[in-house]
Order: sequence, then C-alpha cells, then structure tokens
Amino acid sequence: MRTCTCIYHFLVLNWYIFLNYYIPRHGNEQKEYKIFQDGAQWKYLTLLNLFVFLVFWTIFLYDRELVHPKILDEIFPIWMNHAMHTFILPFSLLEVILRPHHYPSKKTGITLLAAGTVAYIARVLWIYSETGRWVYPVLGKLSPLGLTVFFSSSYFLSVSIYLFGEKINRWKWGHMMQPWMKRK
Repeated sequence: MRTCTCIYHFLVLNWYIFLNYYIPRHGNEQKEYKIFQDGAQWKYLTLLNLFVFLVFWTIFLYDRELVHPKILDEIFPIWMNHAMHTFILPFSLLEVILRPHHYPSKKTGITLLAAGTVAYIARVLWIYSETGRWVYPVLGKLSPLGLTVFFSSSYFLSVSIYLFGEKINRWKWGHMMQPWMKRK
C-alpha cells in the first residue's frame, strides 16, 4: 500500500508541477489579456490551495462571469479549467482512501486554517489596494459588509470541510490513528 501511495503522490505532484509550468506559458495570446498581471497566477487561490471545488463551481454555476469570465475560454481550454477546479475532489477522496492522516488537535487545526485564511485574504486585499482590481470579479460586486460576509462564510466553509475530512479519515482509518488519541 505504501508503494501505491508513493506512486500516487508522485503522479499528483507532477500533475500540479505541469499545471504551474503550463498555465503561465499557455499560448501567446494570453499576453493580450491582463489576467497574469499583479501577481501572475499566484494571486489565484486555485494554484495556492487546490481545495476550491465547492466554492468555484457553486459561483460558476450561479454566474460564471464572477469567477471565470467567458473570455478566459479563449486562453484556457476546458480541460485546464477542470484540472484546476474539478480534479481536486477525486484527488482528495483518493488521498483519504490511500493513507491515514494524523490531524492536530481541533484547536490547532482550526487556528492554522484561520491563519492561512487571514494571510490569503490579506494578499487579496493588498493586490486590490495596489492595483485597484479584484483578483476575482465576484469581489468587486460586494459591499464592504458583503466582503466581510463572503470571507467569513468562506472560512466557516473551510472549517466545515476540514472537520468533515477529519471525520472521514477517522471513519476510514480510526484503528490506525495516533496512539495518543483517546479511544471511545
């Protein structure tokens, strides 16, 4: 099983290395667009944190122009959109099936998640303050209160997904969890 896990991690790592190499170099026509200015692809959560499946597709289905304007179809083929926004779901599920994960205490895990969220929000706000343009068009449609609600909701959704992942991990691998974990 350990060999399968190593092969899986090697393949997924190479998939994301390929995407991070391919996306900024894909086609000469992207130079005509301003999507890679002000932080290049690193301003997008997709390439910083690939666990975006639920939020991206929910907003996309509501109004794609808010997260992935139709003009991007000229730059990114449909397979690339799915590579960035869909494949994380099966990759994450496979990760749970292949290997147990040892979570820190809930307090530590949620605190680290909060720190990462605050850091990313600070980066998004900094980019806006420097350029006058939002990383994601949806943010430009929101009032300051709307931004607060959106960012807060995103954090609470992340916490819910984190706790759900922990629960799935315990359900699948409970007998292999840390020896210091209290057994019920």
